[in-house]
Amino acid sequence: MVPFRQFLLKIHSRCNLACDYCYMYESADQSWRDRPRRMESATVRRTARRIAEHAAEQGLDEVSVVLHGGEPLLVGAAHLDALLAELAAAGPRVRFSLQTNGLRLLDEPALLDVLHRYRVGVGVSLDGTAIDHDRHRRLPSGAGSWARTAAAVRLLGSDRHRELFAGLLCVVDLAADPVSTYEALLEFAPPRVDLLLPHATWRAQPAGVHRSLPVAPPCGSSEQPAPYGEWLIAAFDRWYDAPYRETGVRLFEELSVLLLGGRAASEAVGLAPVDLVVVEADGAIEQADSLKVAFDGAAGTGLDVWRHGFADAAAHPAFQARQRGFAGLGPVCAACPLARVCGGGLYAHRYAGDGFAHPSVYCADMDRLIRHIAGRLRAGVAELAGAVLGR
Repeated sequence: MVPFRQFLLKIHSRCNLACDYCYMYESADQSWRDRPRRMESATVRRTARRIAEHAAEQGLDEVSVVLHGGEPLLVGAAHLDALLAELAAAGPRVRFSLQTNGLRLLDEPALLDVLHRYRVGVGVSLDGTAIDHDRHRRLPSGAGSWARTAAAVRLLGSDRHRELFAGLLCVVDLAADPVSTYEALLEFAPPRVDLLLPHATWRAQPAGVHRSLPVAPPCGSSEQPAPYGEWLIAAFDRWYDAPYRETGVRLFEELSVLLLGGRAASEAVGLAPVDLVVVEADGAIEQADSLKVAFDGAAGTGLDVWRHGFADAAAHPAFQARQRGFAGLGPVCAACPLARVCGGGLYAHRYAGDGFAHPSVYCADMDRLIRHIAGRLRAGVAELAGAVLGR
C-alpha cells in the first residue's frame, strides 16, 4: 500500500466565478449539487482525526493539506481559522496550501491574517492577459474577472504578503498567444507557474482538435496535428531561452527531470504512485477531482471519513489502479518509448468510454513537447560538455 501524503479538502463546494471550462460545474459529474456548501466543523474534526490516524499508521512525520473548492475562501475568515486550527492540532506536521481565484482576498482582508497564521501557500488561477483571462473566467454577471484577480495577485505579491504567494495556475487556451500569456504571468513575478491542459477525454475532446483513439505508438507522428503541444513548445522556448531563471514552470521542469533520469511528483507526468486523496465537503472520500470530467461518479469510492479510514481508501481498487506504475498502463502506452516520461498522461484524460487503459487525449501534444524538450536538453548538454572539455 502506498500511503497518502496529500489530502485535498473541498472546504466549499460553490464558487463566485462562472468559468466556462470548469470541470466541477460544467462537466459530466454534477455531484456538487447534492453536497453542503461548506465543510462543517464536525466533518473537519473527523477528517483531521482520520489524517492523524493514517500518518501514525504509516509513520509519516509530515503531510500536505490542500484547501480547495469551488472557491475555498468563501468559508470566511472565522471558519477558515477554526478549520486550520483543527487540522494543525491533529497530529503530524501539516504543510498547508490553498488554490483560489483570489477575489475574496480583496473582500475580506482578515483572510490574509489567517493564512499568515498557519503559513498557507496560496496559488491563484489567472489565465494570462486580461482579454484571454476574461474570455473564460467570468463573474456570474458575465463581466470579466481579470481586473479583480490581478489586484488580488498584486496584493499577495506585495512585500507584506509575499511569503504566502505560491504561484499562478493558467489553463492553456489555443486562442491565446503562448508567449504573450507567459509574459503576462511574469508581470506578477510568480515563484512558479503551472500551465494546465484543459480537462478533456476521448469522449469530450479539447477545443480545436478531433482525434481517433490511437491503436499503436507513435501517437504523436509528425503528420498528426498537435496544437496544444505546439502552444507549449512556444512557451517552453521562451522560458528556456531566458537569460536567467524568471520563474519555475512546473510541467517543463518535471519533464526535464524525467528526461534526465529523475522522478517527478506530479500525477500529470511520470509513473510515480499517486499519493493524493480527496475529501469532499460532506466527508466523502474520493479520487482526484479531475476525474469528474469523465463521467458521473468517476471519482467516487463509496467511502467516507465517518465510516472509513484512509487505509481503506488506499486499499480500494480505484486507488490501487493508480499505484501500479508502468504495469498500470494500457497496451498502447506500454509499447511507447516515451511512457516512462509522460506516464500515459493525466489519468482523467485517458477516458474513452470503456475505461482508462488508453493514452491521454493529449498524447500527440505531449509526444511533440517531450521530444522537443529532449532535443533542447541534448543540445544544451552537448554544448556545455564541449565548453568544459575545451572542444
